[in-house]
Amino acid sequence: MKLPLLICCLLLTSCYTVDRNCTDFKTGTFEFTYVVDGIEKTGTFVRTESLNIDYYDNQIDSASVRWINDCEFIQKTIHPKSMAEEKAIHFKILSTTEDSYTFEYQLAMKEPYKKRRIEKGTAKKID
Repeated sequence: MKLPLLICCLLLTSCYTVDRNCTDFKTGTFEFTYVVDGIEKTGTFVRTESLNIDYYDNQIDSASVRWINDCEFIQKTIHPKSMAEEKAIHFKILSTTEDSYTFEYQLAMKEPYKKRRIEKGTAKKID
């Protein structure tokens, strides 16, 4: 009796697909929230096909953008101020809505002897 119920559940969940209209989010002006020392803050960024400009904490930061496919890109700081900023970051859009997308990001290159750290976030398109 349990086997048909399990098969039915598996069939229903396997039909679910995540909406990903990534091309809608390749360029534009976006807003995101982030936490610093337990305080939630809001930043914005403007992305073109090849450039990303971040505005946060009264700072401006520019990075190059290289799209791998419609839903993934590599971002690299143009004028790094530290060794950490020299490292490229791989972004992947996981899902989209009408005006926002959920993404994950991690270092593009795995560092030897370190566990890979994957972070998630959401960006809302405001223009």
